[in-house]
Amino acid sequence: MDFIGSSYEGEEKYGRMHGKGKYTFPTGTQYVGETEDGVFHGKGVLHFPNGSKYEATWENGITKQGVFTFADGLQYQEKEWDYCDGYDRRFYTERCKGLRPAGESQLTGHLRQRVIPEGCYDCGDGFYNPNTRVVTTYTGRFLRNADDHEHAWIVRTCIKAWDEEAIGTNSEKVNKVMK
Repeated sequence: MDFIGSSYEGEEKYGRMHGKGKYTFPTGTQYVGETEDGVFHGKGVLHFPNGSKYEATWENGITKQGVFTFADGLQYQEKEWDYCDGYDRRFYTERCKGLRPAGESQLTGHLRQRVIPEGCYDCGDGFYNPNTRVVTTYTGRFLRNADDHEHAWIVRTCIKAWDEEAIGTNSEKVNKVMK
């Protein structure tokens, strides 16, 4: 079957989509799943050209419940999703100051990137060492000991120094960014 730039491959009944099949939209998005009487009905997945997908249960062409997964594997959560919210520091600068021009890296809100000590995190008011659980100022003075809650938050949301497996050291990468 071919409909106005769309196509369908699969089971049919009375010339309409009915049973399992694959419907391809003109945009390249594909629905793979169950259909009934010409509409999406039952379990099915929308596969988008960018690699993301929407897995859902459909009823008479309308989604009743589903899960969206981004191309990188990150799964959208409708409730209690702490990604990119006010408590997630990863994109704080971009929210406050906007994005920098293409090609200009922005790892922190500062024009010159701080060199984070190996194995440590930049937690906003200083560096955090997860082995000692100590937060120091950027100049090295003691600020506080992190409790379990702060430790978990920093490890989950803050920028970390380059891992040992990465090619080059943190200072080499920062120097490349600043050139």
